[in-house]
Amino acid sequence: MPDRKNATATQSGVLRPDQLAQYVDLVRLPCAAALEPWVENYWQLQWNVPPGTSYRSSTLPHPACTLSIEHGWTREGVVDPVVVTGVLTRRFDVVLAESGWVFGVKFRPGGYAAFTGTVARSLRDVHVAPPTAFQPGTVDALAKLGGHRGADHCRTVVDTVLTPYAPEVEPEYELVLDIIGTMLGDRTLIRVAQVEERCGIGTRRVQRLFERYVGATPKWVLGRYRIHDALSELDDGYSGPLADLAARYGWFDQAHFTREFTELVGMPPSSYQL
Repeated sequence: MPDRKNATATQSGVLRPDQLAQYVDLVRLPCAAALEPWVENYWQLQWNVPPGTSYRSSTLPHPACTLSIEHGWTREGVVDPVVVTGVLTRRFDVVLAESGWVFGVKFRPGGYAAFTGTVARSLRDVHVAPPTAFQPGTVDALAKLGGHRGADHCRTVVDTVLTPYAPEVEPEYELVLDIIGTMLGDRTLIRVAQVEERCGIGTRRVQRLFERYVGATPKWVLGRYRIHDALSELDDGYSGPLADLAARYGWFDQAHFTREFTELVGMPPSSYQL
């Protein structure tokens, strides 16, 4: 199979990343080679917010599921420390207060479904789900991890307990990754029909593949990637005309771009640009 060290996600998504860095220590780590076909990376968050204060972290959705271990101050709905978060179609907001620690396994688009045999559509917009695809002993080993152990130790444990679950790579999942790679690699692709033509695949098959593996439509995924592209430019200090930015990433007029950006981000691009 092709080398899967390549990225199948944008580096964008966290709103106001410079502000988040004032409150949270974020570390990204690679997974074991045996898990690379399904896992994008690991990440660890740790924070200790001054008493009586809090910080709202906002993240734009990625077309991927996450397995996480969460201790200390936890988000709403987390009762047990090991949980699964499905593909979320709206902005993901979490209030951080007191102190907390999270270690996450970010799967590739379609990766969690292919790794566990789950139908991704069943996890769409599910913020917290029990990790029923894994044996109780695996979940217990993950739950014992925490901020008192170093990130490298946690990575080793997660590698060790997840690797035995690695299945054969399904050809249809491999096709999903190729389609995702095409969407990410060519910023001039702004319509799903262009992606289908580039990949030589029909509309109905693409739709079935994304429902089974990704849990969101191809149109939604492509649109999120282009919003991420625009957001990255704004985070990097873009100060030019918003009409030019909109046109660069496929919007035919600034009004449509502003509406879609505002629906997802929660403010118009002109406000985010300030």
